[in-house]
Amino acid sequence: MPFRLFTPLLSGAHFRERLIACLGAALGIALTALICAALRLEYADLPLIVAPLGASAVLVFAVPASPLAQPWPVIGGNTLSALVGVAVYQLVPGVALAAGVAVGAAILVMSLLRCLHPPGGAAALTAVIGGPAVHAAGFGFALLPVALNSLTLVAAGWLFHRVTKRSFPHRAAAPVAAGLHAADIDAALADLHETFDIAPQDLDALLTRAEWHAAQRSAVLPRRR
Repeated sequence: MPFRLFTPLLSGAHFRERLIACLGAALGIALTALICAALRLEYADLPLIVAPLGASAVLVFAVPASPLAQPWPVIGGNTLSALVGVAVYQLVPGVALAAGVAVGAAILVMSLLRCLHPPGGAAALTAVIGGPAVHAAGFGFALLPVALNSLTLVAAGWLFHRVTKRSFPHRAAAPVAAGLHAADIDAALADLHETFDIAPQDLDALLTRAEWHAAQRSAVLPRRR
């Protein structure tokens, strides 16, 4: 059926949760823009808020349990990637080559420093193609507005999720007693040769709870026969 195309893409994504995410992102971006406007960054011809922050808001407010949406990935990923982008622009000739190297190098740096954050790639790219004002700011662009934007968004996310009673920074629920061990999950992930947007601790909690529910169902079914 065509309506199946519009079913939630993410597991556990209910319409009410999506509405809450929309409200949180709207408030988070608006607050970030207001705070940066108070610093009069426009006089330096720098943007009040960088475009990659819109993608960061999607992660922080729509999938706050994602490892990519946690405070260090948001702040470190965006800021370090912007620094990488500035360095690459100054060292690598040609915008096309510099753009590619900046994004690739940003992924490497974020991966090594445990702050992988998809919008970081856009932050690195912005440092290369952002225009004269961004280029003139040099490494300062990574601090104002990128780092300030990221810090403000994370603070807004923390406050919003506190009010709406959600876990941010995310902490995995305790797994229930079951036969799975962390080594089993690591082995299964290694077998699949894929990277999933879920922390191993959350995966452990999810699988063990699924095992528990399956055991409960098995215990009930014979009584109905």
